[in-house]
Amino acid sequence: MDVGVRLQTIRKLRGLSQRELAKRAGVTNSTISMIEKNSVSPSISSLKKVLAGIPMSLVEFFSLDTEQENDTQVVYRASELIDISGGSVTMKLIGRAHPGRAIAFLDETYPPGTDTGEDMLTHEGEEAGVLVEGRLELTVNGQTYLLERGDSYYFESSRPHRFRNPFDESARLISATTPANF
Repeated sequence: MDVGVRLQTIRKLRGLSQRELAKRAGVTNSTISMIEKNSVSPSISSLKKVLAGIPMSLVEFFSLDTEQENDTQVVYRASELIDISGGSVTMKLIGRAHPGRAIAFLDETYPPGTDTGEDMLTHEGEEAGVLVEGRLELTVNGQTYLLERGDSYYFESSRPHRFRNPFDESARLISATTPANF
């Protein structure tokens, strides 16, 4: 998919100039220009920030031309999951086409030595998940927990948090986040 062309098309359809979108998103005009020219490949968080200026979710951005008009999709095949990965961690979104989706439901894989980044994550809503393979460290509000296969968690996403896999085997996590901000 050509992210730059898609962003430019959507921006123009919404009647926004590059300058106006940049102002709304809190980024520089050159950032919008470079993304649209494919001079840079934006990270998921950068693209999410830019899309907030439209406003549009990542799901809407990546599935705009695949939305179904008739029946609501019930089953999502493995090949239909949208890969919203950033870096080495793999995140696949389940239920992208569901209208009025209230949760982001993810299948996440953390290879050995990967994490969600050095910065702690904070956002509105709640998170819950269950570890289905491997081991994973979860840090919430400065306290680190070791999750083993079958362990689960639930917390308010406004609390600073981070996921990390310092182990020798991959970890697979099934998680849900509200609101559906992916």
